[in-house]
Amino acid sequence: MPEKLLEMLKVNKHYGGVRALKDFDFELYDGEIHCLVGQNGCGKSTLIKIISGVIKSDEGSRILMNGKPVHNITAKYAADAGIKVIYQDLSLFPNLTVAENIAFNLNTDKGAKPVRWNEFCAVAKSTLDMMRVNLELDREVSTLSIADRQLVAIARALATNAKLIIMDEPTSSLTRKEVNVLFSIIRDLNAKGLTVMFVSHKLDEIIEIADRITVMRDGTKIGTFKKEELDNAKLTEMLSGQCIACRQDFTDAGEKTVLELEGLSNGRQYKDVSFKLRQGEILGVIGLLGSGRTEVALSLFGLNKPDSGTIKVDGQKVCFKSNRDAIKAGIAYVPEDRLSQGLVIDQNVEDNISISIIDRICSKLGLVKTKDRRQLTEGWIKKLNIKSALPEIPASAMSGGNQQKIVISKWLATDPRILILDQPTNGIDIAAKSAIYDIIRELAKNGMSIILISDEIPEIYFNCPRALLMHHGRVVKELDCRALSETDFEREVSYGQ
Repeated sequence: MPEKLLEMLKVNKHYGGVRALKDFDFELYDGEIHCLVGQNGCGKSTLIKIISGVIKSDEGSRILMNGKPVHNITAKYAADAGIKVIYQDLSLFPNLTVAENIAFNLNTDKGAKPVRWNEFCAVAKSTLDMMRVNLELDREVSTLSIADRQLVAIARALATNAKLIIMDEPTSSLTRKEVNVLFSIIRDLNAKGLTVMFVSHKLDEIIEIADRITVMRDGTKIGTFKKEELDNAKLTEMLSGQCIACRQDFTDAGEKTVLELEGLSNGRQYKDVSFKLRQGEILGVIGLLGSGRTEVALSLFGLNKPDSGTIKVDGQKVCFKSNRDAIKAGIAYVPEDRLSQGLVIDQNVEDNISISIIDRICSKLGLVKTKDRRQLTEGWIKKLNIKSALPEIPASAMSGGNQQKIVISKWLATDPRILILDQPTNGIDIAAKSAIYDIIRELAKNGMSIILISDEIPEIYFNCPRALLMHHGRVVKELDCRALSETDFEREVSYGQ
C-alpha cells in the first residue's frame, strides 16, 4: 500500500461570512494520479491554495505531510516540499522568452548571481523534448497561442524537482492531440513516482487519466472513488445534483444570408475560406490548433486583415479596418481567453458589462450616466442568470462559468446580429456549460446568427446543425450534424484532421 503524501482532516475555510470549505477530508498517496472535480465555486481553488501555502485554513483544521503534522503551510514550505501548481491563468511572464519562463526557478534561490543562459536553454530544451513539444526557445511568451502558453506553464512545473504537481484545468486550451501528449507525459512521470493532482471539468478526461476521483459540491466532499466505479452519467449527477443529458435541439435557420465569405485568405494562417451564415443559424467550426479557425474569426472582427477574398454582410462587401467597424456592422466576438482578452479582471462586474457600449451611456458632456449603467448591468445579470453577481463585485471573484457569462453579456449589450463564440465553455463545469448552451439556443431562436468555434466534438455535434471542419487553414469538409450519429461525426472529424 503506498504511503500518504498528504492528508487533510476537517479542513475549513471562511471568507467573511462565506464558508468555502466545510469539514473537508482529503488524502493523496505517493505516485497516484488523483483527479478533483466539482462545479465552479465549489471550493476546488481554495483547496489548491491551502495545499500550496497561498492561503491558510481556519483554526482547528489538521494537515499532515508524509505523516507529520504541518501547522503552517507557507508558499515557501510548499515549494521546498516539492509542491508545484499550474494555475488556470498560467501565471507566466509574457515579456520573457519560452526558455526564461521554463527555467525561471533556476535562479530564484541563488541570490544575485549572473544568469547562465546556456543552462537556461539546456533545461528548457530537455523539458520540452521530454514532453515531445517543439517551441522556439527565444520566442516571447506574449506572442504564443493560448495552447502553447499552456504547454510552457506545464514545462516550467516539470523543470523543477517536483514531488506533487497540481494541474488546474491544464487541458482547457489544448487540442485532443496535445491532450494525448500531456497524458502520456503524466503517465511517464507517474511511473517514476510523481504524484499528480489533476483538476478538470472535462469528465471524459477525468475518467481516462485518474486512479482515484474526489467529487466536491458546495465546499464539501461527496466522496472519493476509483475510476472504475464511475462513468460520465454518474459523475454529472454527483456534480450537479441533477441528470443533465446531451441532446440535439436545433431550430430551423431563416433563408436570409447575413454573412458570406468568398475565397478569404491571409498568408499562412488560412486560405480560400468560403462559407455562408444564415439568420438564426448556429454554425459550428471545428479543427485542431493551427487550423486557422481563430484567425478567420479575428478577420471577421476586424483584428486580422485578410490579404485577399471578400466578406459580405447582408450582401454588401465590407472591409473592416478595426473591431469598431465590425461592431458597427453588428458583429461581436467572445475570445477564447476570457481572463486576458475577455475581461478587465480587476474591475467590477458593472465596468466589464458596460465597457463595450460606454459611449451609449454617456451624457453630452462625456460623463457616464450611472443610473443607466446600473440598469444595464442588473438587466444582463438577470437575463443570463449570473449567479452571486452584484454590479460592484470584482470579476476576479466570480467563478469561471459566471465570468464567461459576463463576457457574453458584454458583447450582447452591443445588440449584435452576428455573434462569434471562440471556445465559449473552456474551463467551466458541466452545469455552467449547459446554461451557456441554453443561452446560445435561445439567441438563435430570436434570430441571432452564431458561429461556434470549438475543438470539443460533443459541443459542436449537439449545438450546431451544420459544421465546418478546418485543417491547415482550409475548410476541408462541411458536415450535416442532423444526418450523422455522434460516432459517425467523430469519425468524420478525425479523418479530416
